[in-house]
Amino acid sequence: QHIYRNLAPGGRAAVVLPDNVLGGNNVGADIRRDLMDKCNLHTILRLPTGIFYAQGVKTNVLFFTRGKKDTGNTKEVWVYDMRANMPQFGKRTPFTREYFRTKPDAPASVPRDKFEDVFGNDPCGGPAALAQRVDTGEAGRWRKFTREQIKARNDNLDISWIKDDNAEAADARRDEPALVARMVMRELSGAMADLRSLLEELGEDPDASLEDLLADDTTADEAQP
Repeated sequence: QHIYRNLAPGGRAAVVLPDNVLGGNNVGADIRRDLMDKCNLHTILRLPTGIFYAQGVKTNVLFFTRGKKDTGNTKEVWVYDMRANMPQFGKRTPFTREYFRTKPDAPASVPRDKFEDVFGNDPCGGPAALAQRVDTGEAGRWRKFTREQIKARNDNLDISWIKDDNAEAADARRDEPALVARMVMRELSGAMADLRSLLEELGEDPDASLEDLLADDTTADEAQP
């Protein structure tokens, strides 16, 4: 809210927000309405899971431009789904530029349907640029929703339409005991690494035996008069 209210007319911004901010009622819905009134919220990019926040957190990038008036600036919102049926990104599969745009030297037969390809050249999402965009329908990743359609959703901007087979498979496995155990092990391994670093910073040997340290303390106490 502070971001868009402090934009000058014509100023633009891109803000990363988790899914739970795009939905819900009460204050959240009021802020979304205010945003769409005061700004032209022209594009939402649904990012793969775990890109900006912790693994498992779903995020989006909202692109908007401050209007010259305070009402009725958003006429339509374009949503690009880069999340459904995408790879699990990480060290083995880096989230690189190639997922955002088609290579310039790609053959003409390769579809130009990635985010940068369809976004257009106008970062402000002006009327002329929006008129060049093409809705790819329910089978595609790029769709247009009018302000009226969004209003009918109680201004919920958490919009998805593609069946995500990867998400369904992950949800089915989430409660498996072996998977839960591995997730706990990963968290504990990270905590152990942090503790080792702390001990090294304190000048202590992280591999020293706890029993030896306790024995040294006992000996020191007994030696005191």
